[in-house]
Amino acid sequence: MFGILAPCPSRTPEALKPRWMGHFCGLCLELRDDAGHLARLTTNYDALALSVLVEAQGDPDADSRTAGPCALRGMRRQRIATGNGPRLAATASLLLASAKLRDHVEDGDGFVARPGARGLAGATADRYRTKATVIGETIDLPTARVIAAIERQQSVEAACGPTTPLTDVTAPTEEATAELFAHAAFLADRPENAGAFRTAGRAFGRLAHLLDAADDFEEDAARGAWNPLAATGTGVEGARALARGALADMRAALEAATFVDEAMVHLLLDRYARHAVSKTFGSSCAASHHHEPGASYSEPGADPRLPGGPPRESWPPGYERPEETPPDKQGRPKRPRIRGFWGGLCIFTALCCTCQSCCRSEYEDPWTGESRSGCCHQAEGCGEGCNCCGECCGNCGDCCNCCSSDGCCGDCGCDCSC
Repeated sequence: MFGILAPCPSRTPEALKPRWMGHFCGLCLELRDDAGHLARLTTNYDALALSVLVEAQGDPDADSRTAGPCALRGMRRQRIATGNGPRLAATASLLLASAKLRDHVEDGDGFVARPGARGLAGATADRYRTKATVIGETIDLPTARVIAAIERQQSVEAACGPTTPLTDVTAPTEEATAELFAHAAFLADRPENAGAFRTAGRAFGRLAHLLDAADDFEEDAARGAWNPLAATGTGVEGARALARGALADMRAALEAATFVDEAMVHLLLDRYARHAVSKTFGSSCAASHHHEPGASYSEPGADPRLPGGPPRESWPPGYERPEETPPDKQGRPKRPRIRGFWGGLCIFTALCCTCQSCCRSEYEDPWTGESRSGCCHQAEGCGEGCNCCGECCGNCGDCCNCCSSDGCCGDCGCDCSC
């Protein structure tokens, strides 16, 4: 599962967890029915926002059904979203997956760099795009405009230089997401919301592009790969300001729209989105739980176990040094396990079918062997008993000194009226 709007247990009210799962399962089953079982691997967290937008403008129970037991939810039944919302989300998921695969094919990186994978990835990308076009036609989505915007990305990046505004690079992504968001208004027969949704979609597309670029910044620099933040000279700090501006623009646009029930919209496009920004760029709120890059031990929130920290004797109570990986029989340090594409895919399938990728707090990455968190346990940045920026304004003084100018509300844009 991919996307920036990953679920966070401490930011999800109990009453909304079944509804979130209903949209998630609705998208997954829509992909299965319209594009085959393997297409379920393209399930995208961000695409759920489209399904949620369609539902939020009408009766939440109008397009839903009870799905049978599934291994991915512990063999439990689930009330799931159906109809045009999941179809729009499925179209977006397939288009995003197709674009990602095509990008890897063009660059020759990622798993596509492995022998024999390039042709398979190209064929899969074409198949996903074809399936997306077919689904899009059933809901009258202008798929051609979305695809044209996606295809412009390569030429925009090729022409990019140090003087190119970063917003020029994000423009194709913004245009594609704007079309998808605006169509959610037409599917719900609420054309008056189309303008606000289009603006929100542009902001969301910019935000997603910036977060992806910031997440990959150091890795791309290490392997000499192209990154928009480096190519334009914007850097991570410049992207941080643009990301916070995109958050504000998206919130203002959604506040101008009319909803019947906006609870899920607020959860995904406000609470989860702000958490994604804090997780990627850091914030004064997250500083109490995370180490900001470059921080020293004397700074609040820095982890004393990091390189350059103080000797163990001076560590605060509760810190334990992680166990070091023992060397192999030749005395060399062990490296993470690296599996081939097909071997990793088999392990990935087993993890999904046994619910481990969702329900386990930690599991090994099928390809690299690195530790991963199950999607139901992804709560990075969440403090014990504190929702950081999600709930601090309702509990002044209980979380991060929220009413101060540099506290949680000042940093995260919450409306602190306490």
